[in-house]
Amino acid sequence: MTTELSRTSELAHRHRALGSELEDWNGMGTAWTYNTDPMDEHDAVREAAGMFDMSPLKKVFVRGPDAQALLDHATSRDLSRVTPGKASYLSVLTEEGTMADDAIVSNNGGDEWMIVHGSGSTQKMLTASGEGRNVEIALDDDLHNVSVQGPRSLEILNPNCNVDLEKLGYFNHTLAQIFGHPCRISRTGYSGERGYEIFADRSVIVDIWDKLAEAGVMPCSFTALDKVRIEAGLLFYDFDMNSAHTPWEVGLGFTVNADKKDFRGKSALMAAKGKERIQNVGLIVDHPDMLNGEERLLIGSEDVGIVNSPCYSHRMGKSLALGHLRADIANGTVVQVVGGDIETTATVSAIPFYDPLKTRPHQ
Repeated sequence: MTTELSRTSELAHRHRALGSELEDWNGMGTAWTYNTDPMDEHDAVREAAGMFDMSPLKKVFVRGPDAQALLDHATSRDLSRVTPGKASYLSVLTEEGTMADDAIVSNNGGDEWMIVHGSGSTQKMLTASGEGRNVEIALDDDLHNVSVQGPRSLEILNPNCNVDLEKLGYFNHTLAQIFGHPCRISRTGYSGERGYEIFADRSVIVDIWDKLAEAGVMPCSFTALDKVRIEAGLLFYDFDMNSAHTPWEVGLGFTVNADKKDFRGKSALMAAKGKERIQNVGLIVDHPDMLNGEERLLIGSEDVGIVNSPCYSHRMGKSLALGHLRADIANGTVVQVVGGDIETTATVSAIPFYDPLKTRPHQ
């Protein structure tokens, strides 16, 4: 049965040519697989440069005199600290202080902000926070984004850009031209490597993609993206968190500015601190391949957690997973993993698995 997609990437024909069947994510056909080996794509991101079509992410512009006030109410960060040209990763909360979504918000200056999010309910929360405020909220599906990630990303992009990207700090962004096309470039990504996200209109994104490929950047699938983001301990909304979890429970307490006067869900969120039922953990699995996901974690006969995001890292030679585990269980604990045809053990590990000091994105 064919899934009806509400959104289409301008790069869909490029993905099909690479062997993708354009599976649905976030209402858009997404390249979950290509004809290339995802291990080769994984290697490109870690050793050179790979690119992902991240256009399925939703780009929402918030404009007007009350734009910052709206976003301060709808998100967990104190946005007075996010000055023009800067961006911040943050949590979008429900009234109950749980995760409605995670997102990156960018201050574009001149009372314009862009918030980029995945499959959670950010837009619904923005609309609710905008009631009675002098503000415009607009989803822009013509704005596409290609994420170039890897240690050679700067070397490849800089000669083809009209600004010096070497001077662009981590979580900073700027208007620019790439291969002569207007865009916004943000030094962000989802890989655990130095990288840049290029936001450009659908009318020019195919030419940007083609020129990046000609310059040696490897097109990469979401299967490879899963591998690099799990190695880097990065979360995926609905898999690793949802509206049942507080930021404290999924390792996103750092996104909460508790001294901010008010934001949606603050009272409930602060009351929940110290009462975490679960924690987000890494698992190093005693298995020669990736798990299926949703396996149960046990200690003896007691059910203590679940596997959320599995992968096999050929680079680390390990089966890895992100999971939820009862909050009192320490790193180093060995748990049983049971589900379907899987019955094995795993060791609870700190995350990230790869580059534990998180130095590479800052290099």
